[in-house]
Amino acid sequence: MSGIAKKLDQKGTAVPKDTHRTATTDPAQLELPEWVTVAVAELASAAREGLLALAVGTGLQVLQVMLDEDVARLVGARGRHNPDRTAVRHGSEQGQVTLGGRRVRVRRPRVRTADGAGEVAVPTYQALAATDLLDQLAVERMLAKLSCRRYPAGLEPVGSQAEQTATGTSRSAVSRRFVARTEHALAELLAQDLSTLDLVALMVDGIRVAEHCCVVALGITIDGTKIPLGLVEGATENATVVGDLLAGLRERGLEVTRPILVVIDGAKALRRAVTEVFDHPVIQRCQLHKLRNLTDRLPDALASVVAKRMRRAYHHTDPLVARPSWRHWPVSWTAPIPAPPRRFGKGWSRPSRSPG
Repeated sequence: MSGIAKKLDQKGTAVPKDTHRTATTDPAQLELPEWVTVAVAELASAAREGLLALAVGTGLQVLQVMLDEDVARLVGARGRHNPDRTAVRHGSEQGQVTLGGRRVRVRRPRVRTADGAGEVAVPTYQALAATDLLDQLAVERMLAKLSCRRYPAGLEPVGSQAEQTATGTSRSAVSRRFVARTEHALAELLAQDLSTLDLVALMVDGIRVAEHCCVVALGITIDGTKIPLGLVEGATENATVVGDLLAGLRERGLEVTRPILVVIDGAKALRRAVTEVFDHPVIQRCQLHKLRNLTDRLPDALASVVAKRMRRAYHHTDPLVARPSWRHWPVSWTAPIPAPPRRFGKGWSRPSRSPG
């Protein structure tokens, strides 16, 4: 064997090894298309603003390529005559897509039918220009206690170039999206089918929102899952308002013939409405409401003792043992409260003579 390295090819003949160096290309002689150099320069500037800005800049350029491919698929290759084509290119215009909780401007290609009768939708643009995601992000940030005025502070950075042309982040625009989305969600809640639900418990109570009283119905399944069922607004928790709410649940398919545990706050109007709609309700008064109704009328020192004993009785597994443990009050609990001095200072009031 000579000093030159040899190797065998597929036929078994000896082939000398190529010992020449790999030829290098002069970067100055490498000529790239203008659009490539411009795109690389833009990405380099976006990279200095962070990885997310770089990804956004790359994604916007990819979006333009996808739009061009959609147009080519609808119309055909540019510069080739096709007598069977059904659509033609119709220039471009400014458009907007949803990006990171804002609307960003892009160049939107237009396509029309071959006879000029109407516009042809570009699928990629139609999907990315929808505002459903934008409305969802607005609701999520509002529920996270981010105000409309501070909404832009919770958005991801997308680069200065995209930020300068972004829209839809003003407090009025965010407020309109939030109202529209919540109205749509409430309408879906009040119209959903309840025939497939297998509930074991139902909780009905009124809550105060600003100056409005809303009665809410909450269902509980066998595995403990809580499902909002309905909501109605009324002046008070009267039998008419609650009856309309429960009747609406029955019309939407809720099973009312089987026994079900109904938890209420003890109001007579709620109890009467439940017995009118459900055939076999097992009504349970809310323990927390009962505890508050009793302890709010007692002095602080006495209220803490009563609350501890009532909670201990509620957590007892045997109701026959738990009932006497807190119904037999000590004599000291029913003793009259000593009268205060005849002269009261500022901020004092005469307490009741009895503990409730």
